[in-house]
Amino acid sequence: MAENEVGSAAKDTQSAEIVAARSDSGSSEEALDRLLPPVTNTLSPRKRTTSQCKSEPPLLRTSKRTIYTAGRPPWYNEHGTQSKEAFVIGLCGGSASGKTTVARKIIEALDVPWVVLLAVDSFYKVLTKEQQELAASNDYNFDHPDAFDFDLIVSTLRKLKQGKSVKIPVYDFTSHCRKKEWKTLYGASVIIFEGILAFADKELLKLLDMKIFVDTDSDICLVRRLRRDIAERGRDIEGVIKQYNKFVKPSFEQYIEPTMRLADIVVPRGGGNMVAIDLIVQHVHSQLEERELSVRATLASAHQAQPLPETLSVLKSTPQVQGLHTFIRNKDTSRDEFIFYSKRLMRLLIEHALSLLPFRICTVQTLQEEDYEGRRFDGKRITGVSILRAGETMEPALRAVCKDVRVGKILIQTNHITGEPELHYLRLPKDIGEDHVILMDCTVSTGAAALMAIRVLLDHDVQEDKIFLVSLLMAEMGVHSVAYAFPQVKIITTAVDKKVNDLFHIIPGIGNFGDRYFGTDAPANWNEDDDCAAL
Repeated sequence: MAENEVGSAAKDTQSAEIVAARSDSGSSEEALDRLLPPVTNTLSPRKRTTSQCKSEPPLLRTSKRTIYTAGRPPWYNEHGTQSKEAFVIGLCGGSASGKTTVARKIIEALDVPWVVLLAVDSFYKVLTKEQQELAASNDYNFDHPDAFDFDLIVSTLRKLKQGKSVKIPVYDFTSHCRKKEWKTLYGASVIIFEGILAFADKELLKLLDMKIFVDTDSDICLVRRLRRDIAERGRDIEGVIKQYNKFVKPSFEQYIEPTMRLADIVVPRGGGNMVAIDLIVQHVHSQLEERELSVRATLASAHQAQPLPETLSVLKSTPQVQGLHTFIRNKDTSRDEFIFYSKRLMRLLIEHALSLLPFRICTVQTLQEEDYEGRRFDGKRITGVSILRAGETMEPALRAVCKDVRVGKILIQTNHITGEPELHYLRLPKDIGEDHVILMDCTVSTGAAALMAIRVLLDHDVQEDKIFLVSLLMAEMGVHSVAYAFPQVKIITTAVDKKVNDLFHIIPGIGNFGDRYFGTDAPANWNEDDDCAAL
């Protein structure tokens, strides 16, 4: 299962407080439970609030971390391609100079979603047996540029800046080695890359949009290093002082301090210098404002009067299918009947979608010892991904026909102030890039949420021609939007309605599927692409 984590193992606790809308294997269910209200068995409707609450900060606090619930706005254009890169802040300074404290102060002051912290400390090279012995006796120089894997740093930061999912090594400072399990990091509007040698590589410098140097008195740094290494890394005081005098101080003077001239801003006194931090925050805000996009409005005005794409497959409109649509479209259908007939239609739709997967000829022998030429799925795995919350209702139909299918979840919600879709949460199975993916959402109007979900899958290395978008009902606008942006994605539905009104509701449509299915009351400004739970 993919885990959206921050790089450095030594900073996991601190980093977890500032990373927005991420998942991890140990607490993904807890995170999902907190994002989504429980579904009760009662048929009486309950009120639903919007995701934009001005009186409450966009935070979810748990016993271990704080999660920003403000979503990630679109990072791509109507063509489906990334049109804005993440803003990368390089944060350099001596050991224990307060770089992480400055990073946290910047993030708190920025108050924007999807800010991630990436530490140079995560990229120490794997030590040889001889180097391990030197490290154990405090005779290995961890502050020298040769101690870091800069090729991996540059490739990882470049990919992360481009909006891709990346794997981050986890370094164990006690045993001086990398752990077997790497962390997965994804989805950043702002990246703060911090470390003692953050400015030490020419290719790395090209990726930094802003360079900050934290300048702190050397005596203060030594005291902080003593406290940290003894308390957190199991070192003794003599070993820490020996390493500091032999390696840390000379390396600072030779490799780190000279890079101060490369900095755009020098922050004296570290995290206590709020004047400098305020200036940094103002600049970052201005850069982010210039990169804002408007996707849904662009989609609504594009692709008019175009023929339906060849990648669209509509379930044959048999009397049975028409009868099921009659029930679920009827405003007087009770909730229990709506659920029953929706499930029947979902099962037919999933069966139809599976028939479009690639198959190869396979010959088996029957009990009568005769050959039978059949078909088998020609791929590694089938994985389902539901766009919460309405798409989750299609999971039982998929599980009923696909044995041991893996299922991921993506939470996308409309910001009712900007009108744009926002990514709030994702939990994807491990190595999903090798799979054929059934992407499930019950209704698609403009296609804005579907585009975001497909972009997320592509960022996790899923091949475009292996994505199957499955929806009970789609508007022509949504079909065109998806097909135009991602021409290799297969689009499967039971019906396509021609119109979308000014509120982006499908006409004649089905209403808000999530509210009808779960028994909630839709807000006045609900959107057909936004069948997700209130936060």
